[in-house]
Amino acid sequence: MEYNCKEFKVGKCEGEKLVDGETLPLVLTPPEASKNGIESLLEALGNNKEWFDDMVTKNSAVLLRGFDVKNAVEFNDIVETFGWEDIRYVGPAPRTHIHKRIWTANEGPLSEFIYYHHEMVLINEFPKKVILFCEVPPPEGGETPFVPSFKVTERMMEEFPEFVEEVEAKGLKYTFIALNSDNTTSMRGRGWQDAFATNDQQEAEKRARALGMDVEWLENGSIKTILGPRPLTKVFEGRKGRRMWFNTLVGMYGKELSSAMMADGTEIPSDIVKRCEEIIEEESIQFKWEKGDVLFLDNYATLHGRRPSLPPRRVLVATCK
Repeated sequence: MEYNCKEFKVGKCEGEKLVDGETLPLVLTPPEASKNGIESLLEALGNNKEWFDDMVTKNSAVLLRGFDVKNAVEFNDIVETFGWEDIRYVGPAPRTHIHKRIWTANEGPLSEFIYYHHEMVLINEFPKKVILFCEVPPPEGGETPFVPSFKVTERMMEEFPEFVEEVEAKGLKYTFIALNSDNTTSMRGRGWQDAFATNDQQEAEKRARALGMDVEWLENGSIKTILGPRPLTKVFEGRKGRRMWFNTLVGMYGKELSSAMMADGTEIPSDIVKRCEEIIEEESIQFKWEKGDVLFLDNYATLHGRRPSLPPRRVLVATCK
């Protein structure tokens, strides 16, 4: 699929990579300086909705840069231009609703690294697209690195083919503890009441099971969720038959509030997890946020995270089916 849209100009950003013949991210800028306003952008997107959607699938990541996007209201207008259905976030990250479909990204301490993940990878229904808007770029750090997921699978297959096929056959099992109250000092500090939008334990159990989780209440009032079996990789239509590394093995393995193992209870060797972590980092792509940037990620095809940052940093998010 060739680039053939006159309402955008292809730009460049520091850190972009050529992956399997495609530039990640594809940077789109105004065709001329006079067309950098929000109205011009909304018109260009509205005129090219199908083409733009195809570009997100083709390149896995598209960065709109150089447009004068000022706030959550204008960001929401961009998101709603496409008619993509909203999907509510479910997970441990503390977030605040800002405007209509717009939320803050993970509000955990900026000093912490948020590990690479496919958004809501453990839930039965996960978003197709994650859209991020930089309202306040950080003075240092704070990048949102992302990883072409199929590259991780390729390299793990090269180095650990027997392990990959064993886990593919058995599946993965995860556990995660949601605390009995919000802890704003943690990037996973969302209490179960907020996570399941109820203060009633029976209703929380019902909602957890609807999301594909088994649950166990702990003596301190926290809830332990058990998820599995879950796949190691997935293949999605329209993405060249690539096997995506569609799991959160590294992110949940051996942590204080979480664990990851094979679905039959077999422990996963720590050296394999460590090497997978190295591969993911080696394949990562990152750029410096600029004010007004809007990044579209194909959540089926990319893992993403957050680098530690100096304040202030304000990045907003929308998730779409």
